Amino acid sequence: MREKVYDVIGIGIGPFNLGLAALLDPIKEIDSLFFEQKEEFDWHPGMLIEGTRLQVPFMADLVTMADPTNEFSYLNYLKHQNRLYNFYFLQRLEMPRNEYNHYCQWASERLKSCQFSSKVTSVTPLGTPIDRYEVEIENTKTGETHSYLTKNLILGVGTIPSLPKSLRGMSEEDVFHSSTYLQHEDRCKKAKSITVIGSGQSAAEIFRELLKERTEHGYSINWITRSKGFFPMEETKLSLEHFSPEYIDYFYELPQEQKDEIFSNQQLLYKGISPHTITDIYNLLYEQTVGGKEMDVTLMPLTEVNGISEKEAKSGYELKCRQWEKGESFLIESEVVVAATGYRPFVPNCISGLSNLIQWDDLGRYNVSKDYKLMLNEDTTGEIFVHSGMQHTHGVGSTNLGLSVNRNKIIINQIAGKEIYPPLEDNIFQKFELNS
Repeated sequence: MREKVYDVIGIGIGPFNLGLAALLDPIKEIDSLFFEQKEEFDWHPGMLIEGTRLQVPFMADLVTMADPTNEFSYLNYLKHQNRLYNFYFLQRLEMPRNEYNHYCQWASERLKSCQFSSKVTSVTPLGTPIDRYEVEIENTKTGETHSYLTKNLILGVGTIPSLPKSLRGMSEEDVFHSSTYLQHEDRCKKAKSITVIGSGQSAAEIFRELLKERTEHGYSINWITRSKGFFPMEETKLSLEHFSPEYIDYFYELPQEQKDEIFSNQQLLYKGISPHTITDIYNLLYEQTVGGKEMDVTLMPLTEVNGISEKEAKSGYELKCRQWEKGESFLIESEVVVAATGYRPFVPNCISGLSNLIQWDDLGRYNVSKDYKLMLNEDTTGEIFVHSGMQHTHGVGSTNLGLSVNRNKIIINQIAGKEIYPPLEDNIFQKFELNS
């Protein structure tokens, strides 16, 4: 295995690297391998709640925005599942979230370049100047190790759940991140009181699910967010043009300090709640109060959670809250706490051997080139590309499923040294700067 040198090896198989593998599959002159430590593709399994859907149209699948004729398109998946007419009659652009997961599993099982139960344990640069990387792999089922050589790397390890320090140290059965909601669903049904923290799509979906089950199980629900309200995601047509190659180009050229400020004010472009979810929630609240029925449900914006402590006799928890606009502090009692508090970038341990090679900014973030390469401290003949940890450089579109296909086109063209997937131009009506 050491004798063969691959053109690219991918670390992690999430939607982004899976899409890259699918677009590389018909390109026979590029040898690629992708490794994932999980036994199979599984995308946010703790949030595959029945009735949830993607927040982007089905065209944001693995390949369509680069090559609609690729065999790993969502429509071809539907054909193989005998569901084309079912989806046609659904009359909806968004696919169910659990079907997106199944679609990706279908693709990953057919891509020979994707290897699961394969944990990358280390990456070592080789040559002077560096012209290849040695990638060590451990088979998580057998414990066997193998090494592979590659000219280029692509990091696709994604993000990890972010639980605030103020909520740590409690029982993980009672206080947990939204990413594991389905694993704790039975615990929620047995609780007397539940508090959901956060105001994004995950928080809203969990609150909606708990609201639907409330009358049967009899618990009370609090929904708390520091935000000023439970706002919808900005989905108007011209706002969506922020998820375009043109806006990424514009955003990338701005000074870093200005980029950080702009990004911090764009949360409703990617962190808000889908309008149909808000409608579902309001309809449930309305129907459950018909005839003057009382319901033990509280929605509290403008409220931050600054700490948590266990009550006496381990009968639940007290949340230390503060209505920050009025400066008023108070306690909320809850038996279960679900923290829909987002995710943070993840730098995997396996690339610790590259830490001196990689350039980092003053905040410990990757320095990333416009064409998705890590900036390095030494000259190399190969590159290290990234799919995550670059919101600070590429903006709101860096985690968008539809734009990930455009990113994969750019990466593939660089690896091939020629234009295999032509760029799409004049995609939007707006001009973010006069000369664009």
